[in-house]
Amino acid sequence: MIRFCNQCGKTVEYRIPEGESLPRAVCGGCGYIQYENPRLILGAVAEWEGRLLLCRRAIEPRAGLWTLPAGFMENGESSLDAALRETREEARAELLEARLFALMDVPGVNQVHVFYRARLADGRHAPGEESLETMLAAEAEIPWSALAFRTTRRCLELYLEDRRRGVFQTHQITLDGRPCAA
Repeated sequence: MIRFCNQCGKTVEYRIPEGESLPRAVCGGCGYIQYENPRLILGAVAEWEGRLLLCRRAIEPRAGLWTLPAGFMENGESSLDAALRETREEARAELLEARLFALMDVPGVNQVHVFYRARLADGRHAPGEESLETMLAAEAEIPWSALAFRTTRRCLELYLEDRRRGVFQTHQITLDGRPCAA
């Protein structure tokens, strides 16, 4: 929750400004309106010889659990650039032939998760600063009970379903923000 104006530093109040329909943080001093919008999380389902790239998190939230390489989009990046960067940062891996795969709205935590599907350029991977370890997992080796996020679980399920059918779709779904049950 915003408490102070990022223009003049005075206290804000939450009210519905004229012409708006939702409460906003409005500065009591200069009148500046600050908007709070969902954060974009970008990542990838990367495959190499039938195995999927997973990272074990070194950071909170959900440190020690497994996820797909993903993270916050930075200003000035395209969504694809963000997914490629996050894969490099978290798994020291390069991707080829990336295609939009899933858009997951997570309104309970004010996030939108976007995943691309791709193949690893050469099969190489290693933990980055935010990962304890990385692995290429066959479907039977995926640590389902140790996945960090519902978006990770659902994205993997969708990917594996599409792969079994031999046809990849672009998925759009809405999930709650609860973590996976351990």
